[in-house]
This record gives sequence, structure tokens and C-alpha cells, in this order.
Amino acid sequence: MKKSERRYALVAFLEQDPFATDEQLADRFGVSIATIRLDRNALHIPEVRERIRRVASDRQDDLRSLDEQELVGRLIKLELNRYAESELIIQPVHVFRRTNIVRGHVLFAQINSLAIALMDADVALTAKTEMRFYRPVHLEEVVRARVDVIGVHGDVVRCRASCQVNSEVAVQGIVWVQKDPSNLGAEFMDEGEAR
Repeated sequence: MKKSERRYALVAFLEQDPFATDEQLADRFGVSIATIRLDRNALHIPEVRERIRRVASDRQDDLRSLDEQELVGRLIKLELNRYAESELIIQPVHVFRRTNIVRGHVLFAQINSLAIALMDADVALTAKTEMRFYRPVHLEEVVRARVDVIGVHGDVVRCRASCQVNSEVAVQGIVWVQKDPSNLGAEFMDEGEAR
């Protein structure tokens, strides 16, 4: 691939995955890390930490249903009652020591806390989930989570959720969030009784 083609592809790739590291970009384009750094400098693309900071400052709404420190991962985008995105860099505390594979509850916690954060409510709780794990996630990988509202029935909000690493799906599923905790489970009890 010619330098001009690679640089064009680099810009396009970083628009899709702004959190890719220089090492990941070097692997993707089959060049050295030094070459990627030269390309970034020539294109005025900042290093990954600055890209993360810029994306985080672009989020639009403020959290209501939980404090930011209760969120698992760093909040990137938030439009209350529409969608939210976060990213989590996998640290040693997140993985099994022997295999360096992330513990499943960490990925679930990232999705679950993001679904709660998405709600334009003072209090919101998880009512039900259906998750499927597709690939293991390893130490130092960056997990990008997204939760989208896909339906509302009374106080219950149905959300599509996914976690990706390098555009590969790691976890995907549905989360139902109850905005009024006094009615938690009532919607699902009615469904079960109707069958």
C-alpha cells in the first residue's frame, strides 16, 4: 500500500475506532510503530490518550441516575434515553491472573452501568438481561461498549447492548431497565401470568 493510501485508510479507520493504539494500527497496516507515528504527525492526529480526552469532552448530556465514579469504564457519549458509549482499558485487576482473560462480570458491569447511566431518571435499576459472550477479552485490550434504547413500555426501557474490541463483538444482548424501582419486576410478572 502506498503511503498516501495508507494515510487515507488510517484517517478512515480512526474515524471508526478513535481508541486504536499505535501498536494496533501498526499491526493493522503492516508497518512499524514509528511509521504510524510519522503518519499521525503528518496528518495532525493526536496520540490515543488525547483522542480519548477529546471524544469524552464531546458527550452531550449529564448523568442523572448514577454518579460518574459508579460507571464501569469512561463515559464517551451520552444522549439520555437514546444511547450511550463508554470505553474500558482492561487492567490486571479485571482479569484472571493465570490466563489474563477478563472476568465476565467486568464486561457485564460495563454494559449494565452504561444502561443505567442512559436513563433520564433519578433512580433506575436493571430488571432483566439476556447476554451472550462471543470472544475472550485480554489484558490491556480496550473495550468499547454501546447501549441503545430500542423500546419503552411504561417504566421499562428495552436496550440493545454490545461490547467490542477492535470492531469485534465480545458481548451482545438486551438489557431491560426499570425507571421506577417500586414496580421492579411487575411488567415481567404480568407477561408470565399472561402465558
